[in-house]
Amino acid sequence: MLSALYYLFLIALCTVFMVLSAVALVVCWPFDRARRTVHELSRILVRIFFFIPPFWRQRVIGREYVDKDKSYVIVLNHNTVIDIPTLYYLPLNFRWVSKREVFRVPFFGQFLVLHGDICIDRGRAAEAKEQMVQKGRVWLGRGASVAVFPEGTRSKDGEIHRFKTGAFALAKEAGVEILPVVFDGTASLIRKNLLFNWGNRITIRVLPPVPVERVVSTEIHELAQQVHDSMADALAEIKIEKLKLKN
Repeated sequence: MLSALYYLFLIALCTVFMVLSAVALVVCWPFDRARRTVHELSRILVRIFFFIPPFWRQRVIGREYVDKDKSYVIVLNHNTVIDIPTLYYLPLNFRWVSKREVFRVPFFGQFLVLHGDICIDRGRAAEAKEQMVQKGRVWLGRGASVAVFPEGTRSKDGEIHRFKTGAFALAKEAGVEILPVVFDGTASLIRKNLLFNWGNRITIRVLPPVPVERVVSTEIHELAQQVHDSMADALAEIKIEKLKLKN
């Protein structure tokens, strides 16, 4: 019952913020091509979503590695839809790279359009990579970051699997740093029966950014593997820490 009420509240809340975001986009467009105002409204929406349940906790480790005045290609592990709002805990203006099917989902799709997020056709790999690089460079040039799930799909076992190379090609061509971010606990916020876990804990760990010099000089597949391994190690450390705390 409580979960159903919270879902209804979220529908009403998202509707209000969707209208506000549309108005902000129109009013601010002449002087805000990076859509910072729209993005900040989404950050407020996310904070309300996570704040109201009294026992939800979100912990950010490595916030000092984030320079809000820089543009990054952000790479993240992907477990669930909750990964998307969780990233808004970082003080960055970013655009998502998302498959076109998500743009058809009620609320999510409309927000993606308002944000200017990058739509790709995952069924056409070469074309999708080209779209990501082309549109990603536009947003990076406007001062925004670009957020990518390099696994290309959700992990079914919570581990980090093989990375696709699109995000790394974008960083290399645009000459920007890569910011690895690891999530733990997002998959357990909504249970399989769609009820909320009211005692959920989320850890957001930001790793040191990969410098531009290393991004440019390293072969793309090797770069992807290096970042993958550092993120997998960080996730393993988080899980070991959780086990210690339980014991």
